[in-house]
Order: sequence, then structure tokens, then C-alpha cells
Amino acid sequence: MSADLASILHNNVRTKLARGQVVSSMTARLVRGVEIVRIAKTAGFDSIYVDLEHSSFNFDTTGQICMMALEAGLAPFVRVPTNRPEYIARALDGGAMGVIAPDVRTAEEARAIVNAAKFPPLGQRGVSGGLPHLQFRTFPAAQAFAAMNEATMVIVQFESAEAVRNAEEIMAVEGVDLALIGTNDLMADMDVAGQFDHPKVREAYERTIAACLKHGKHAGVGGLSSRQDLVGDFVRMGARYVSTGTDLAFLLGAATQRARQVAELQP
Repeated sequence: MSADLASILHNNVRTKLARGQVVSSMTARLVRGVEIVRIAKTAGFDSIYVDLEHSSFNFDTTGQICMMALEAGLAPFVRVPTNRPEYIARALDGGAMGVIAPDVRTAEEARAIVNAAKFPPLGQRGVSGGLPHLQFRTFPAAQAFAAMNEATMVIVQFESAEAVRNAEEIMAVEGVDLALIGTNDLMADMDVAGQFDHPKVREAYERTIAACLKHGKHAGVGGLSSRQDLVGDFVRMGARYVSTGTDLAFLLGAATQRARQVAELQP
């Protein structure tokens, strides 16, 4: 990668993960304006990810948030509604530096996601000019493809017992960078919904983190915003990406606290 391209395509999340540092991420699913990026940046997050699986956002909104994040120096990721190639391509072409693929259960599914997210020879992502990641500039195709493939991250979500059982095979797939455990969906699938302290949860994290470390990949924690003690445990175990919660949850939590403070005042 040329020095010019390396500077343009700097992915702070990939850099911190390579150093073994913990990465923090905020999820956008409520605020449709680019202000959410400035809030995330000012708050000190490393990344913002737009949740298309559980929001009514469209790709125009998603692209605007991603482009603002690129300018702000935050790594923008997009969780696609399903793992269809056209969703993955549109999210990435719109400015995302990586795709978060929900409910991946097998290595075959993971390979299909990599195929959609990466340019040849690593995948079959369609060629599009004027990418916001490249500041809408033109570079030689071979050079741009290699640089984009290196910068673009593929994050697969483990949300089922089947995914955990197949962790070794999934994380061995070339092009997969990180396994993000969706703890709430995982607990529901394992029939222990809401039981954060259940041994099955810890076992799932242990097995996933071990598979990631074995293959030189990274593990992430999701759905544990109410249990910072467990987040700390899993980070010490080897997880390095922490999805901290949504803009909706942060706003509602702070608003509820303030309303309660006033309600408890005694005249």
C-alpha cells in the first residue's frame, strides 16, 4: 500500500487491535443525523456502527453517518439487516470500513460474507468508482483493491450455540477478522435468556476467544452494557472489541436518571 493510500485508509480499530488494545464502539440506531458521529468522537469512542438490523435507517442515512465518521477519524461499521451480498456491497460502498454480519453459524456462511466484502482476488465485490474511503479520488485498480481489502474488516456475529460449536472453522476462514458475540441472542438460543451468569455464557466466550486467538483473529463483546463486571472478565480472557450500547439506550438511561432525580426532590 502506498503511503498516500495508507494515510487515507487508516483504520484506527485495526491498528489498536493489532497492538492488543481494547476498542470501544457505540451503536447508532436512533439518531439519523451526522451529529451522532461528533457525539461519539467527543465521548472518546474508537468506532461507531450503524445498526441496519434493528432500526429503520436507510442506506442514505447510513452513508452520511459513515462518511462523517471517516472525516472524524472513527472507524465506521455497518451491521447489515441480512448477509445478502447486495446489502454488504451497499454498506461498504457507502463509506463503511467494515461489515458486521449477524447470526453467522458456519464457515460456509463466513466465506460468502468475505466473498461479498472483498475485491478480487480475495473476493468478488463489484467494482465501484468514487469511493468515499478514497476521498472520491482515483487510484490504479490493483493498488486500490489491495488497499481496500487490507483496510476493510469482516466482523461475524456469534448469536447461536451452533456458531460457538463451529468457532474454530469460522475463525479459520481467510478474511474474517473478528467474532462479535451477541450475548442476548446467544442466551435466547441456548435457552438461558437473561441469565448472564449461566455457565453456558462463560463457556461460549471461552471457546470463541480461544478459537480467535488460535487463528490470529479477535473477539468482541456485545449485549453486556448492564454487566461491566462480565465485560471486564471477558476482556481479561482475551476479548478486545467492546460494543458498549446504543444511542437510544444512552439517551433513555440518562434521561430516566435525571427525571428520577427531580421526582425524588422534597419541597
